[in-house]
Amino acid sequence: MNPKNHGSDNMDPEELLNENNNGEKKTESPLLSLERDLKIYNESIHEVAIEIMVEGLSSYPIFIAYQHIVKLGELILDRDDLNMEWSINASTLEEFVEKGVIKKELQERFTKSYKNPHDFMCLFVIVPEGANFVYFPYKKG
Repeated sequence: MNPKNHGSDNMDPEELLNENNNGEKKTESPLLSLERDLKIYNESIHEVAIEIMVEGLSSYPIFIAYQHIVKLGELILDRDDLNMEWSINASTLEEFVEKGVIKKELQERFTKSYKNPHDFMCLFVIVPEGANFVYFPYKKG
């Protein structure tokens, strides 16, 4: 048994959205480039999350990660300006409910599964195949 391939705490980003790849050979998952960008964006996103909570805007900050045009949230990190692959918008649970992205009757279920916003960023990742919520840990110190 090779210990190098074992015991990683990180979930392989490919596992998150490629549930139905039907065995076909895929090019690099867009989530791999997202993970690279998030490592660079990490501190900026964390600061915005804290700001959203401290200012009382929401206890549930949500960040939208996308590569095309999205009319949800407010742009905080522009991939073109930063020469990156992903743009990030800041939003809140309240806006997601107001715009009908999260149904009002599912709001409580969402808040119960929402991870600690001081430790994890809540991302709404939009790819051509669809969109999904993903939690990504903030770097420590």
